[in-house]
Amino acid sequence: MARPVVMLPQEDRSLMRYELGAASSFEPAREPFKSRVVYAAVHVVADPFAAQGPDAPATLDWEATLAYRRYLWSMGLSVAEAMDTAQRGMGLDWSVCRELIRRTAAEAKAARGGLACGATTDQLPPGRVALEQIERAYDEQCAFIEDAGAAVVVMASRHLASSARGPEDYLRVYDHLLSRLSRPAILHWLGEVFDPHLAGYWGSRDLDAATETLVGIVRQHADRVDGIKVSLLDARREIALREHLQKHDVRLYTGDDFNYLDLIRGDARGYSHALLGIFDAIAPAASAAIRALDRGQMDAYEAILSPTIPLARHIFQAPTYYYKTGLVFLAYLNGHQQHFRMVGGLESVRSIVHLGQILMLADRAHLLRLPDLAASRMRKILAVAGIE
Repeated sequence: MARPVVMLPQEDRSLMRYELGAASSFEPAREPFKSRVVYAAVHVVADPFAAQGPDAPATLDWEATLAYRRYLWSMGLSVAEAMDTAQRGMGLDWSVCRELIRRTAAEAKAARGGLACGATTDQLPPGRVALEQIERAYDEQCAFIEDAGAAVVVMASRHLASSARGPEDYLRVYDHLLSRLSRPAILHWLGEVFDPHLAGYWGSRDLDAATETLVGIVRQHADRVDGIKVSLLDARREIALREHLQKHDVRLYTGDDFNYLDLIRGDARGYSHALLGIFDAIAPAASAAIRALDRGQMDAYEAILSPTIPLARHIFQAPTYYYKTGLVFLAYLNGHQQHFRMVGGLESVRSIVHLGQILMLADRAHLLRLPDLAASRMRKILAVAGIE
């Protein structure tokens, strides 16, 4: 049978003939993972009938959004909801997040799927505010998440980043938060490549000093901290922090979408668990790779996950915070949603050349479920861009 062919645009404005390979053959998970705790930070599906411009309120296609979470659970992955991958801070506000968390929590109970949800302070107006306001905003969101039956991910707060005078203010706010939670939470260190508003988080632009503040919080509240999700794209620093956390029996969840292959595999000194945006896009491969780790099959783990690295590095290339576009585009190519529209109009922020490379790299990583469908949809996107 002839394989589908697409003419992909190149940086030099030429077209390259690309023949797609075989369909993905990864299977759903049949039992829970044993060796690692694995979350996929998940995207949302916009309502294609609603205005989705930069100033428009976020309107979601609820069925498609929830169906994607059911798909991730079928792969054995836990879901990290209402985080930056869901365009938190880039179009998705707290009022929509409340409904998203409520609906996803109900689905998680039905599917018996793992769920953690992001809490931050985005119901407050932008800019500097009093620490008491930050604490109350966090309290409101954490209480809502726990009442829904989900674990809390204490996301980094833009308000705290702009309002804190130094490390002591972070110590105060996190002491307040963690002392009130009913179950251990995941703390979140999102680097400024993902969100420039978070530069200097933990009270210093010096990452060694910032790390010391974070470790101090863990040291004081180890029984209230399940783990730390670190998204710095700095494997060396992550490993050093991981070794600190191991002393307190606290997990390190890698959020490094460039170096996850080595960080999750680990070495004799330890390994990272995972809470990754890229696992939204590569869920079948991620699931198969973790199952290989469970069996002690390191070669199989490498063989499955290594081909996904070029795709991840392409999707998360600078400006990194636009990575959500690549995740949504691949979900569209794979038939998980019927359109390529995004909250805030973010489907427009990556070039047509960038999108074409996603098709090729996903194919090489064996991640296209229906190559004919993917090729057809890629041709439609090219036609809209004036490339036929």
